[in-house]
Amino acid sequence: MRKLSPTFIYFFGALGGLLFGYDTGVISGALLFIEKESWQVSSWAWMEGWITAAVLMGAVIGAVVIGPMSDRFGRKRLLLLSAVIFFIGALGSGLSGSAEMLIVSRIILGIAVGSASALVPTYLSELSPAKIRGGVSTMFQLMIMTGILLAYISNYALKGVSGNWHWMLGLATVPAALLFVGGMFLPESPRFLVRHNDEQGARQVLAMINDDSDSIDAEISDINLMANEEAHGGLQELFGKMSRPVLIMAIGLAIFQQVMGCNTVLYFAPSIFVSVGFGASAALLAHIGIGIFNVIVTYIAMKNMDKVNRRWMLNFGAWGMGISLVLMSAGMMLDTHFGFAKYLAVIALTVYIAFFSATWGPVMWVMIGESFPLRIRGLGNSFGAAVNWAANWIVSLTFLPLLSFFGTGKIFLIYAACCFLSIWFTSKKVIETKGKTLEQIEAELHHRVHHLES
Repeated sequence: MRKLSPTFIYFFGALGGLLFGYDTGVISGALLFIEKESWQVSSWAWMEGWITAAVLMGAVIGAVVIGPMSDRFGRKRLLLLSAVIFFIGALGSGLSGSAEMLIVSRIILGIAVGSASALVPTYLSELSPAKIRGGVSTMFQLMIMTGILLAYISNYALKGVSGNWHWMLGLATVPAALLFVGGMFLPESPRFLVRHNDEQGARQVLAMINDDSDSIDAEISDINLMANEEAHGGLQELFGKMSRPVLIMAIGLAIFQQVMGCNTVLYFAPSIFVSVGFGASAALLAHIGIGIFNVIVTYIAMKNMDKVNRRWMLNFGAWGMGISLVLMSAGMMLDTHFGFAKYLAVIALTVYIAFFSATWGPVMWVMIGESFPLRIRGLGNSFGAAVNWAANWIVSLTFLPLLSFFGTGKIFLIYAACCFLSIWFTSKKVIETKGKTLEQIEAELHHRVHHLES
């Protein structure tokens, strides 16, 4: 087996997140130009909704299908398959000559996005030592934010180019090809190898990220112990007594991350900048500024992820986001009465994004990726990712009707209430995982079941 540096492994292992971010972020700018196409559609608003939602629909499919397959065929093979699906979806989107072709291509792209959201956290958590697992797993969120930033930059840079939206969407083929080429050299997860009776291969992989032979021996022993546990696997184990606390935690974290309004706030950001007095072009530049800020804050979070308890980070982030949303809502509602209110809304929006990017953005993916037992880790992460994408779809679908009903300012109070509600959930239902090996987390689940039964 070829010797690889941990940096290479972690970078290409997380690269699917960049495609995830780019393909979900680029459509906001591309739609401005797609709308000018002379496609014969009965309602552009209806078609715009389908083009936007197509990725979310595909993401649910990808998360449901690909994750469980990785328990059977391996994390690496499915990452390579995701790269191929990314490439096909991006190429089809860029070459689309009709609304129908674009929607189908975006669904294919969504399948790859959902696959990446289920696979990458699993792969990174299984390849990283406990003491740095939080930081390594946060690379997935860092890649997502970097992908969104690149999407904002391409939207701005290509706005005056002929066939601009085709280029915007088609450029995703480049990182997709890079992911496939780099993925060819990636090792398989050592946990998957042990579970499929390749202990020697697992040792070689662990030796790439850990020089301590005694530590490798102990880790192999722990993995063997968990891999040989008698369990049914599949949905029966996922919904069984041992996995139930983690399943409840994953469902709650996946839903709360979306109902806190992260995507709607980012969606609304250009409009807020315009309302303050920025022109459309300046608003796009300000959007790039938000993207850069996002990447910086996520990088800081990555560096500190293994120094702070996960539950504390979630609660800290929820308080910060909730208060920021209340202030942003107040700024919007007072806009016509006080000149400074517009700026209050912009500052609060920026602070909200900082809290999200530093806490709930990465921590949710980290905790789902590291908490499920080995035999169903792919299935469990797949389930959590599917719930997250379904919640994303519901929030996106209800945003405009709720905006119409409650008004611009008041709608964000609903998301603020969800932030505060999440604090109760985190305090009562979330299991602390910082600093524990994957096998220690699984052993604690076993102990919990035995304690309840005794």
